[in-house]
Amino acid sequence: MRSFSIGDAALSDIDGLVRLEEASFGSDRISRRSFRWLIRSASAICRVARAGDAIAGYAVVLTRDGGSVARLYSIAADKPWQGIGLATTLIADAERAARDRGMTRLRLEVREDNSGAIRLYERLGFGRSGLRAEYYADKANAIRYEKRLPALWPPRAATASRRNRQPAG
Repeated sequence: MRSFSIGDAALSDIDGLVRLEEASFGSDRISRRSFRWLIRSASAICRVARAGDAIAGYAVVLTRDGGSVARLYSIAADKPWQGIGLATTLIADAERAARDRGMTRLRLEVREDNSGAIRLYERLGFGRSGLRAEYYADKANAIRYEKRLPALWPPRAATASRRNRQPAG
């Protein structure tokens, strides 16, 4: 079994992210400039799966202050790392990161002709929530999926209030 670790993306990862993006997608690619913005943005969660010095995959989640719905903006696994559970691990990590920011749901769009990704999302508990006609640059339709994220326990507010209590007397 090949091993990898998942952590926050760094600016030094941009070359590898762009290479993976170009290998993974024929169009609608994230640009170098956009990766730079995503890595620096407080509203984005950009996670990278590393196998030694190589980038095996990544996931980008977008959030909004005061919002409750996060969006799995993009996910990719390099070909040699497909079929071993990397995408499943990246999605679980994305769900945890979104939940840590107080999000209660995770949404995504997927090309309606991407049967492998559709099977994965449905297996992981995502449900269809709509269709976006001509969503992609090549006019392909997207299916929108959504998943309710399990609540944090204990809730962050309860944890914070317990920590801030002063001892009696």
